[in-house]
Amino acid sequence: MRTVGTFLLITFLFLFGQYIAAQEEVSVKENIAKLEEKKVEVTSLEKEALKKEVEDINQKLDKEEITFERAQELKKNAAEKRALNIENKLAIIDNQIALLERNGNYNLNSETSSLELAIGGKDESGNLLFGVQYKSGNEKNTVYDRRTYGDPVIAFGLNNAIIEGTSIEDTPYKIGGSRFFEIGWAWRTRVFKNSNFMRMHYGVSFQFNGLKPKNNEYFVLNNGVVELDEFPQELDKSKFRMDNLVFPLHFEFGPSKLTQSEDKIRYDIHNQFRVGLGGYAGFNLGARQKLKYELDGENVKDKIKRDYNSSSFVYGLSAYAGFDSVQLYLKYDLNPIFQDAPVEQRNISLGLRFDLD
Repeated sequence: MRTVGTFLLITFLFLFGQYIAAQEEVSVKENIAKLEEKKVEVTSLEKEALKKEVEDINQKLDKEEITFERAQELKKNAAEKRALNIENKLAIIDNQIALLERNGNYNLNSETSSLELAIGGKDESGNLLFGVQYKSGNEKNTVYDRRTYGDPVIAFGLNNAIIEGTSIEDTPYKIGGSRFFEIGWAWRTRVFKNSNFMRMHYGVSFQFNGLKPKNNEYFVLNNGVVELDEFPQELDKSKFRMDNLVFPLHFEFGPSKLTQSEDKIRYDIHNQFRVGLGGYAGFNLGARQKLKYELDGENVKDKIKRDYNSSSFVYGLSAYAGFDSVQLYLKYDLNPIFQDAPVEQRNISLGLRFDLD
């Protein structure tokens, strides 16, 4: 089962990498269709902006901050400005469509190649990396409405096990010494077109779940059953770790700040509260045990990597809540840690999660 899972995992990662690396050329008709959609969006946004301006003018009129004549003049000026905006923007898009129809696919924002060097910081677009910026002349157009984006995710904290018929206070594992670590990449996609209150947060992560037994014990495998047994020497360290590759999926809720300009619209969730509810599923990549002890006056370190009859397929529930990029994080495995165990144990973790967006 472990071999099949590893093969499927490698196959998935290969295909996923091929999908990310491959860039299929977009047809002229598809590009034109996108530009036609942008014409509709431009008109709609300008009308919405005009509506907001008129509302502001009416509020000032109601508060008697301006006269009726002045309000009418401001409304007329706003309407003329928005009408000209629509006319000019549509003309630009129509010219782009004409270029595509005449010349086929090519980069509408083509530039000559350039290299810029700087010391510290980055430019307004955030394009400088370690003080060096290269422009190939093949930069893509700015996406007007970017509904999906990805960022690294890191989490760490305390780990332990929920054991059938045993309270957490009586756990055989050290509360403070048993820890977990998680690192991965997650994408966030806005569910609704005109609202960012609910998002799908999904990706891929490596999980490292550790357990440190108490009372000078370590894990042994007896006839396919994993048990805790007392070690014959005095242990300086006893640590068991399970490594997983999982694919989390959360529904994330929270407010955001809308920013809008002529060429793009963005929903910003920085400095906002967010909560995520969901779960994960994936594969167990392996298990290992580390033992440190003294034997005949010499320090011995044993690193034992074996199956330990741990579950090949892992899945569970998880949730997080916090402000900005820092959240309190809870995850719980629904699968038992060890297969065929007389008493089932399930991994549980509590810690901090950082969305590095």
